[in-house]
Amino acid sequence: MTETKQTVVAAEDFRRIGTAGLSGEQLSKPALTYWRDVWRRFRENKLALLGLIILIAVVLMLYIGPLLSGQDYQFINGAIKNQPPSREHWFGTDEMGRDLFTRVCVGGRVSIIIGLCCTLVMFVIGSLLGALAGLKGGLVDDIIMRICEIVGNLPYLIIVVILSIVLGQSMFSLVLAMSLTAWVGTTRMVRGQILQIKEQDFIQAAYALGAGTGRIILKHLIPNTLGIVMVDITMSVPGFIFGEAFLSYIGLGIQAPGTSWGALASAGQQTMMFYPYQLFFPCLMIVFTILAFHLIGDGLADALDPKLRA
Repeated sequence: MTETKQTVVAAEDFRRIGTAGLSGEQLSKPALTYWRDVWRRFRENKLALLGLIILIAVVLMLYIGPLLSGQDYQFINGAIKNQPPSREHWFGTDEMGRDLFTRVCVGGRVSIIIGLCCTLVMFVIGSLLGALAGLKGGLVDDIIMRICEIVGNLPYLIIVVILSIVLGQSMFSLVLAMSLTAWVGTTRMVRGQILQIKEQDFIQAAYALGAGTGRIILKHLIPNTLGIVMVDITMSVPGFIFGEAFLSYIGLGIQAPGTSWGALASAGQQTMMFYPYQLFFPCLMIVFTILAFHLIGDGLADALDPKLRA
């Protein structure tokens, strides 16, 4: 009984010493969670915040801009062909007399949606296959890694051309072609992370409690790899946007009457010598968007790095 009392007193003294010098406000503050700490360090990165502001401004312009301009992106007016930027047409008009500002906004929606869809497909396939390969190992790991090697060596442009012929030049075929090989890198990255954490105690405890492979992957493994995967996702979106712009530029992307930044840049390139603004504005939006995602990705890489945690 005496020893128990002494232990309680010692613990109380230790608590007092540990909290000595701390104000009541500091003691009453809730514990800083991992994601709150990530957000705190992300906010301290000025360039990352700048990228976030640029991205928000671009998205707002894409969806609110056409409402403010009052123009229809498909309306053709032959009397105002190739007009320079003005108060009525903020980015000017194209060779068919269509308002270029609304076409840039609508085309930007298509480009960003394609980038996000390709990234989602890459994340789902890559995370699940990478987690399965890392967790199971053995024959399952060998099969998945061999598939990654085969798919990763497929010629990208040939896949796009074949799918365009088979499925037609649509957004679906474009997303499928661009994401068909993109998941390979994510699979290898997630597999490497899973190999490091699958032997930890909480995974063994989940097995002991009877959790199945699917539950362990979805509830325990993938959440513990989200840090590095989020950085990969943030860096992949601009890559897909640029890839769509390139494919549309060479005529393998979005086709008329639809439009995208790549399609607008392709059309503007043909009149660049006389009407450079038709190429300048869609390219400027591509640059701003890719820059924003890269700044955010760099900020997340620093914020999610456990070595930099205070």
